[in-house]
Amino acid sequence: MISANTLRPGRTIDLNGRVMQVISAENFQPVGRGGGLVRTKLKDVEGGGVFEKTFRSDEKVEPARVERREHQYLYSDGQYYHFMDSESYEQAQLSEDDLGEQHMWLKEGENVTLVSYEGKLIGVEVPNTVDRRVIKTDPGVRGDTATGGDKPAVVEGGATVTVPLFIGVDDVVRVDTRSGDYVERVSS
Repeated sequence: MISANTLRPGRTIDLNGRVMQVISAENFQPVGRGGGLVRTKLKDVEGGGVFEKTFRSDEKVEPARVERREHQYLYSDGQYYHFMDSESYEQAQLSEDDLGEQHMWLKEGENVTLVSYEGKLIGVEVPNTVDRRVIKTDPGVRGDTATGGDKPAVVEGGATVTVPLFIGVDDVVRVDTRSGDYVERVSS
């Protein structure tokens, strides 16, 4: 059993005999008395339906028994994302719906973990942090670094990340894929 406050996108749980994949999970503390809550958006792996469920943060949930195998992300043809098993060299494909928001963190040639349930691919787990080149952001203004502040930047894969003002186009930044937050600049 795992605590509901540890739920993250890509995690699979067994909810009343149905295998669910977490699409999003948000911890929050309601005003007033009581413990924290976890708002989740879940996808039924077998039925395909998506719904929202709120758990108490101390509530226990059963993890689903799924198989995880390392694959290399090859390319996207616009409809499917293609992966190759690192051991058997067999290829697999997932649609953008199967990947959810995880598709933003895929980069050709990098390794990810594909998740399957009873032989059917259900999703992908990307590393907790990835290094991505900034492809679009507003230029910093002289003196901005002294006052601090943030600005939006689009990184490889299309994700928009809030970065410090001193980050420019072509800088490589480390991003936490679980939250989409900037971690640090890797190089210029």
